[in-house]
Amino acid sequence: MFLSVSPIVFKGMFATAQGAPFPGQPDSGPGGADYTHQSVLFFDVATTADGYWLFEPADPKPDSAEVVVFLHGYGAYNPMAYGKWIKHLVAKGNIVIYPRYQKNLLWPRPNGFPKNAAKGIRDAIDLLQQADHVSPKIEKVVYIAHSYGGVIATNLAANWEKYKVPKPAGMLLAEPGSGPFKGARLENYAGLPSDMNLEIVVGEDDYVVGSEFGRLVFETAVNTPRRNLVLQRRDTSGHKRWVLATHSEPYAYDLDFDTGLRNYTAQRVLLTSRLNEVDFFCYWKFSDALIDYSRKGICEEYVFGDTPEQRFLGYWPDGRPIKEMKVFTPEYLEELGRKRQVKTQEEVVK
Repeated sequence: MFLSVSPIVFKGMFATAQGAPFPGQPDSGPGGADYTHQSVLFFDVATTADGYWLFEPADPKPDSAEVVVFLHGYGAYNPMAYGKWIKHLVAKGNIVIYPRYQKNLLWPRPNGFPKNAAKGIRDAIDLLQQADHVSPKIEKVVYIAHSYGGVIATNLAANWEKYKVPKPAGMLLAEPGSGPFKGARLENYAGLPSDMNLEIVVGEDDYVVGSEFGRLVFETAVNTPRRNLVLQRRDTSGHKRWVLATHSEPYAYDLDFDTGLRNYTAQRVLLTSRLNEVDFFCYWKFSDALIDYSRKGICEEYVFGDTPEQRFLGYWPDGRPIKEMKVFTPEYLEELGRKRQVKTQEEVVK
């Protein structure tokens, strides 16, 4: 097997849970603090644009584990940006592969992102299959992606055979989009795997990429029936505290994974990242439930079907529920299409 020529640097072992559960985090279930591993092993193989960072569960260290591929947003090639979310995934028993795909903010151009990410994924799997690493289970890999990572993830999913990466069993797109760029986008997403479980989350106040790309994937992935589009909404009714719905909500920085890089994106992460109910009951809940449903067929109600469990976003300290999320299903699109057809027919008659 081919291994990356980048040097493999062991960055250390870190605790996965710091005073868990965090304030507002449920004790168990999707998004909860029922962790099976207490430490994470952190490896840096990311000196090149097609490199990667690797996170393996430890304490106890398993012989093998399932794999999550985490595709960062534009410029977020410092894994501290999502550090607490990564720790959460590892503490639940997952290996996390974090492809770099960018050398800097200017190179390579976005069209080259999928190729770089794919090489990072392949090389990480090759490394994991060597001695002293947790052996990867790659039959039911789940992809998690934020922002431009969502463009890359859907491109890889539609072309997984071409790029020789694991076929995604599930995919969570968190605030996906490309802003002013178009590189790596597809005209439509009818080519996504028909058996892939797809959850797309857009934010009511995402003024960085908006909801356009998320809606495009949802509306055109017509051959992937198991898909939902979720709108996470702001709630300013809490006493002295707000729940926002911006592009920054998926960030959950942790300086244990800080590489020292400080570009525009890293600075934005440090200024805007907050750990709250949007993490526990939106992004962490959906990632956990999507993983469990894609691998074991459980927790469907937390990730699909416009159910109370899916829409739930936690409680304010006084016991009032935070404004729940809004869910759109393929049935919604079908009904919308019927209404448009009726309206068109009525206009023709007139």
